[in-house]
Amino acid sequence: MNNCKPKIHFHFFSVFLVVLCLFSSSLSVVAQDFKFQTGQKQQTITFSLVKNLIIIPIYINGKGPFDFILDTGVNPMIVTDSTLKESLKVPYVRNIKIGGYGNFDGIDAFLGKTTVTIGEAEGENMPTVFLKEDILSLSGYVGKKIYGLIGYNFFNSFIVKVNYRFKTIKFTAPEKKIKPKGEKIPFELIENKPYVSVSIEQEGLGSKILKTLVDCGASHAISIEALESKPFPHPPFTIQANLGNGLTGSIKGVMGRITSLKIGSFTFKEVLANYPEYQIDSVVNRQRNANLGADILSRFDITYDYRNLCMYIKKGERFNQPFEHDMAGIELYIESGPPSRTIISRIEPDSPAEQVGLKEGDEITAINFKKIDDYPMGEIGNIFRAKNGYGVIVEVWRDKNFLIKLLKLKKRI
Repeated sequence: MNNCKPKIHFHFFSVFLVVLCLFSSSLSVVAQDFKFQTGQKQQTITFSLVKNLIIIPIYINGKGPFDFILDTGVNPMIVTDSTLKESLKVPYVRNIKIGGYGNFDGIDAFLGKTTVTIGEAEGENMPTVFLKEDILSLSGYVGKKIYGLIGYNFFNSFIVKVNYRFKTIKFTAPEKKIKPKGEKIPFELIENKPYVSVSIEQEGLGSKILKTLVDCGASHAISIEALESKPFPHPPFTIQANLGNGLTGSIKGVMGRITSLKIGSFTFKEVLANYPEYQIDSVVNRQRNANLGADILSRFDITYDYRNLCMYIKKGERFNQPFEHDMAGIELYIESGPPSRTIISRIEPDSPAEQVGLKEGDEITAINFKKIDDYPMGEIGNIFRAKNGYGVIVEVWRDKNFLIKLLKLKKRI
């Protein structure tokens, strides 16, 4: 019976991506550490960066590599590809129930333990959640095959330095003495996830100190949720936005700008902020105000030191880049192939895309006369955020015909 299964509350939302796993007391999960198998003390690996998300190859039970998103906001490891459980031959799997916030009965999933290898480091008996269905569609969002997300167990095992410019991760055994570079930012671990304080200024509200989850698996800059047990007030000017998809469907909300955001001694101006709509009890119970995402974090070189409850941040090459939203009004989804297809999944009302007659379901075949397959997914997003008034030529396939549309990008927020 379903009510006999331990339940995990799981929520996926963001303009791009956030994954949070909250475990009830009925489910016992023991954290396991990664250790180097060759006697070495540190290693550097490269990663792919798509839409601010860190994607690393891992091996599970000796098989792989499988591309996973490295995410400080995830505990335990989540496998979204439903076919992996059988092929990995995971023993002693338990049925669990995954529930969303609000009126939602949840879905069935499995909990097991696996052996995970990252570089030369291996972790045995890693708690692993297997989704029965790939409801998150990470591959379609990223534009390449993604098998899941991994976070706390890796970060807790090493001192982890992320260099976004060179797309490298250096992880060092905690017994090796190192002196991280950058400004030290203390954090608090709650349910094995790091939380820091940031200061924001918002028009009509003034200055506020926010308790924020540090979430490198969220592509946005900041998602602001609650203030004094109530939904966070919106700035005077906002636009309606689809803030992602979750177990309960699309997450609605608005997007606006905050005047400034300060973390440590570093200050950002005119930062894009998301204001999601959902039951306030879901936020209050998590005792936080906001979620700090990778559009902020990727502007630093960051060293995470979970065991000493701190991280070190140093300006990166993207630090001074402006925060921009999509100026076309298009959301895309990649259908896996072969051949793969780039489909328009949503058109924002009164956007340049709607005004020129683009429609949901159109397949984009070329941009600026360059075949769509020749663009990395992240580069497509950059084109649609390029510059207010910039012209973009989009070719689409619809009803067995090719259509060419000239978009004039418009800064809407």
